[in-house]
Amino acid sequence: MVPGMVPITIEEEMQTSYLAYAMSVIVSRALPDVRDGLKPVHRRILYGMRESGFTPDKPYRKSARAVGDVMGKYHPHGDSSIYDAMVRMAQSWSMRVKLIDGQGNFGSVDGDSPAAMRYTEARIAKAAMFLLDDIDRDTVDFQPNYDESEEEPKVLPAAYPNLLINGASGIAVGMATNIPSHNPGEIIDATLALIAEPDMSLDDLMKIVPGPDFPTGGIILGRSGIRSAFETGRGSILIRARAEIEDIRRDRKAIVINEIPYQVNKSTLQERIAELVRAKQIEGISDIRDESDRSGMRLVIEIKRDATPEVVLNQLYRFTQLQTSFGVNMLALNNGQPQLMGLKDALVAFILFREEIILRRSRFDLNKARDRGHLLVGLVLAVANIDEVIRLIRASPDAATARESLMARDWDAAEIEPLLALIHDEGNVVIDGRVHLTEAQARGILELRLQRLTGLERDKIQAELNDVAIRINELLDIIGSRPRRLEVMRDELAIVRAEIAVPRMTEISDVAGDQTDESLIEPGQMVVTITRDGFIKRTPLETFRAQNRGGRGRTASGRRGDDIITRSFNAHTHQWVLFFSSGGKAFREKVWRLPEASPTAKGRALVNLLPELGSDSITTVLPLPQDETMWESLHLVFATASGNVRRNRLSDFRNVRSSGLIAMKLDESWGDKGDRLIGVATCRDGQDVMLATRLGRCIRFQISDDTLRVFAGRDSSGVRGIRLAENDEVNSLAVLHHMQADVAERAGYMKMAVAKRRTETTPEDGEAAVAEIEAEADGEEGVVATSLSAERFAEMEQGEEILLTVTNGGFGKRTSAYDYRVSGRGGLGIANVTLSAKNGKAVVATLPVLHGTDVMLVTDVGRLIRVPVDQVRITGRQSIGVTLFRLGGSERVTSVFPVLEDEVPETDATVEDATIGSVEASGTGIQEIGIEPGTDSNPDTEDGDDA
Repeated sequence: MVPGMVPITIEEEMQTSYLAYAMSVIVSRALPDVRDGLKPVHRRILYGMRESGFTPDKPYRKSARAVGDVMGKYHPHGDSSIYDAMVRMAQSWSMRVKLIDGQGNFGSVDGDSPAAMRYTEARIAKAAMFLLDDIDRDTVDFQPNYDESEEEPKVLPAAYPNLLINGASGIAVGMATNIPSHNPGEIIDATLALIAEPDMSLDDLMKIVPGPDFPTGGIILGRSGIRSAFETGRGSILIRARAEIEDIRRDRKAIVINEIPYQVNKSTLQERIAELVRAKQIEGISDIRDESDRSGMRLVIEIKRDATPEVVLNQLYRFTQLQTSFGVNMLALNNGQPQLMGLKDALVAFILFREEIILRRSRFDLNKARDRGHLLVGLVLAVANIDEVIRLIRASPDAATARESLMARDWDAAEIEPLLALIHDEGNVVIDGRVHLTEAQARGILELRLQRLTGLERDKIQAELNDVAIRINELLDIIGSRPRRLEVMRDELAIVRAEIAVPRMTEISDVAGDQTDESLIEPGQMVVTITRDGFIKRTPLETFRAQNRGGRGRTASGRRGDDIITRSFNAHTHQWVLFFSSGGKAFREKVWRLPEASPTAKGRALVNLLPELGSDSITTVLPLPQDETMWESLHLVFATASGNVRRNRLSDFRNVRSSGLIAMKLDESWGDKGDRLIGVATCRDGQDVMLATRLGRCIRFQISDDTLRVFAGRDSSGVRGIRLAENDEVNSLAVLHHMQADVAERAGYMKMAVAKRRTETTPEDGEAAVAEIEAEADGEEGVVATSLSAERFAEMEQGEEILLTVTNGGFGKRTSAYDYRVSGRGGLGIANVTLSAKNGKAVVATLPVLHGTDVMLVTDVGRLIRVPVDQVRITGRQSIGVTLFRLGGSERVTSVFPVLEDEVPETDATVEDATIGSVEASGTGIQEIGIEPGTDSNPDTEDGDDA
């Protein structure tokens, strides 16, 4: 072993060395000091530039000069690290209050690199001078630099809480800091308030400082994260860009971003949005362009015509850095130790530091004032004894002898004794009324110019001495009184506030950050329209302005070809709509998610809105009540082609996945292609369900727990609603009012109703209808019609519902719902229409119709006709009906739709929630499309219409 060497283990050496390295990184590099809010590199830059004269009152100097001075004297690291720190202090989007005044290219918010240090110029910003003021008045301690050739300050005598105003971020060994910036005016106000009331609560402080204030602006969502950060030093703050939706062209909207979250790269953000659009993760964006200039930021995101800007904006918040979180970790060095501090802790630490600065500065100034006062006392004594002073000086061979002669002589203290008490000077000792001059006073006398011996100059000496006396007493008061020091601190903070206070840039919103898309949608009433070809859209109700009676209305849809509107309803933007497919699946969408379009637009295909629909077709669309508490009292009744029915609570469909939900279990082995869902309707206890089949049968039964119970789940195929004959299937479902009349009353009503209509039709038609009704009498023999009173007839007429039945042969009839008796569930049912070779082999649809509405008949070769239902005669159940559509050859009617008017009456009336399952329309006469020229389609001219 070498003499003088002590063996140690490698583990011990590694532990010791690593801890030393870690503490060096923590204290000397990565963490800011709570007192001046600066890291060593920033502190050295500011001090080095001050020492080199790069102050605000001097011209700009090359950045390379400042970097070289700092690197050569104070910071023994690479020039790039110094220049990067210097650049950041000159960037307005990085610092809430800039500390470096730069000239040239110092980068951009897009992440562009600054120009090389040989091209840029810089000097200290005015705000940074408040951090450096009084540094030469013994306010802070100095330490040797890395080679002990210079001295550098351990901390700057900051005049304002720079740590909170400009924030800081850094990663040390085993710890990190991330402090947000705050509004300088608010922080100084909070400091003043805390000086005045040291016991101030955090809640009171947050009334002054509501939260961080970032240099890039933006919106802070919620206050819980701010509260946590201010109280514990840790918290997460959600920041959102400031965006507006603007009309850029007549039919185009755009999202305009004016402010982005702190530390977000605008160029990277733009690229990220483009990537999401290419990946189809965000749809509805047609173009992105950056229109930012010197006047401010402007990032324009153009929206497609059929997209909802609010939804696109919320998707951008969710998938991009337009909304980001700032993790607050207020870790700083306090007395050389890393400490996690809240808002009040940081302010208290600054106040204590600033008080120490004032105290040390006052002591320094006091010593200077006393030295000056001591010198002035000697001058006063010399002026009072000027002849003796001149004699001594002239008699001395040199300056040293003259100084000793002045100090050796006893002088009369009558002139200076009061002055010594005035300035609290203990340098001269008065003994028996005599005093000796000190060396400093003797030197001052020897340096006295002859012009100071004039009377005016003697008065100036006395005045200066009085001023020094006042200053000394003020300094003694500051040193001896803490309230006086705090008063000085308040005055100085007020001066700083007047220089650096600026308006708040970041808005603080009470809205929670995890809001849904719906929260961005402005509430309002919409008119939703659906066409036969499966196009859907919504249009704001206010688009249809009020018109006087007799107006032409407004076009409600820009249809393609022979497409027609089959459904329209008013709904609130936040209202749910249920879609049911033939395959038994349920889909649910909010009204605001439906594509918004102008009254003349065609809308968007449902298959694009519901991609999981597949090859199925939508059989039912149900707008649900906006008040979800009503869902508990509403039920849904399902019907399938196989004749099964099922009743469920509407609340069972409260949670529907975006991919859809199995609404009813279907028998895939039934028929050739399996069972299918043919209809869904809302219902309540006591109403009636009517099922109609393809071969002309129907059944009507009441909804009750005995006949059709409420099923607990959705995985059931239901119960039998009607027993079908071979090759028959259910094709229509209707929910009717329960019939509160017996067989005799119904027969009596129908006779009286036919008699009433005789005046509106030909006598032959009326008599034929009466004969039909008397012959059917609900299929029950011996039924005698009851004669009804006028009141009872009017009551039944008011509640009468009319059903339209259309066959594939183009025939149709209207029948009173009173003609369909209520029976039990699961039976064979009763006749709905008599089918024959003349009127067709199958029923296409049976549906309730309202007075004044139209229906559209479509054939298998694409022809269609629009028929007002009022032109279809009301007859008995078993009639064959009248001709609605003259068909050719093997042509057959395949579908029937209720038609809503293309000219929607415009109104500004308040719209109530849409009635579940209701359709309102009005007719304007027969409109036939696709009929060959010369073809007569008037059913009144058809021969053999009646049974």
